[in-house]
Order: sequence, then C-alpha cells, then structure tokens
Amino acid sequence: MLDELIEGSVSAEMRKQLEEHLGGCAHCTVTLNTTRKTIEVYRSNELYALPKSVRDRLHAAIVARCKNGC
Repeated sequence: MLDELIEGSVSAEMRKQLEEHLGGCAHCTVTLNTTRKTIEVYRSNELYALPKSVRDRLHAAIVARCKNGC
C-alpha cells in the first residue's frame, strides 16, 4: 500500500491506518522514504556519473550474469 500512499490514491481511512503503522514501524518508514527518494531521482531525469571502478564492476557483473543465462 506504500505506492498508493505515495500516489495519494488511498482512502482517508487507509491513509490514517498506514500513518499510524508508520509511526511505530521503522522498517516501513525507511521503505517509504527510500521509495519516495527513488521516485524523485527517477523523475528528475538527472544523469549521475559513475566512478570508473564502479562502472567496471557493474559491467563485469552484467557480463558474468548474462554468460550464466540471464
């Protein structure tokens, strides 16, 4: 229901229940905040340069995964 909460498509009663739960659940609060931030970054369309070492490791991991059958 976190996606619906973020989108604002939950009923007032469900929103109240979710907010009460979030008040006492650190795991769900972190998940909600991370999801919101991910959506924000995605929507901004900003490109972030990866350090060469990270890019090389990512490329190697993708190639290895594909060799083992994606």
